Amino acid sequence: MQKEHTYLPEKVRWKRKVYRIIFKSDTKMGRLFDIILLLLIVISTFIVMMESVKVYDAKLHKIFILLEIFISIVFTVEYMLRIITIRNKREYIFSFFGITDLLAIVPFYLSLFFPITKYFLILRMLRMLRIFRILNLMDFMNDGYLIVNAMRKSSRKIYIFLLFLMIFSVISGSIVFMIEGGRPGFESIPQSIYWAVVTVTTVGYGDVAPHTPLGKLFSIIMMISGYAIIATGIVTNEMRNKSGVKNTSCIRCGNSQNDSDARFCKTCGEKLPAEDLPETVSGT
Repeated sequence: MQKEHTYLPEKVRWKRKVYRIIFKSDTKMGRLFDIILLLLIVISTFIVMMESVKVYDAKLHKIFILLEIFISIVFTVEYMLRIITIRNKREYIFSFFGITDLLAIVPFYLSLFFPITKYFLILRMLRMLRIFRILNLMDFMNDGYLIVNAMRKSSRKIYIFLLFLMIFSVISGSIVFMIEGGRPGFESIPQSIYWAVVTVTTVGYGDVAPHTPLGKLFSIIMMISGYAIIATGIVTNEMRNKSGVKNTSCIRCGNSQNDSDARFCKTCGEKLPAEDLPETVSGT
């Protein structure tokens, strides 16, 4: 095997070496490469933030531009090397990080020919997502997948809840519009709906407030209704328990559709936490 590797074509050996440096972190060069990329990501993110501060941008605009040109060129070369050295090029190009890498460099080149696209340079902040890859933190993304999976399973309830909230806000906004009679902040139904959404979500910006006693009374009802809507989660949880579905998610696979008397996950067989089981079960 060593002789076969020794007599590999120079082009193949070069690609393997570069591939190991870029995609792996088991060599000194690979770790150094990751550290350099991490520093460039931090610098690029800092530049994007400082460009939004007019005082600093006016003083250091040229330095920011030169640094961003250098960083964009480095990431462009790195992106091209990834495509050249990897076997399954299509898989990388259309992967999450492949698309992220492309979106992080394309706006810079577009801004050179189309100045109006300079506002898309904020996409450079997407480079921060690469920190997960550089530091090998993708294992922690499994927790994120559990959240996404839970939201997907609850999508029907979420849609119904949002529809209810939308209808409730429209009706409430229309009512307060009639109560306030076109006073400041309630000149139209859409403006009144904005107030209703802010109130029922308990955000309370304070930029719009009722002026009449009846309008203030209606505001109290809206605020209490907002807290009641938040409590819907408690009601939903109780409904799940009453329906015989175990509320505890499996530690291993994240499955939350277990029976109320189950001791093991019906998807992967992992033992479920005993403290969350009914007394009749945990006492056995």
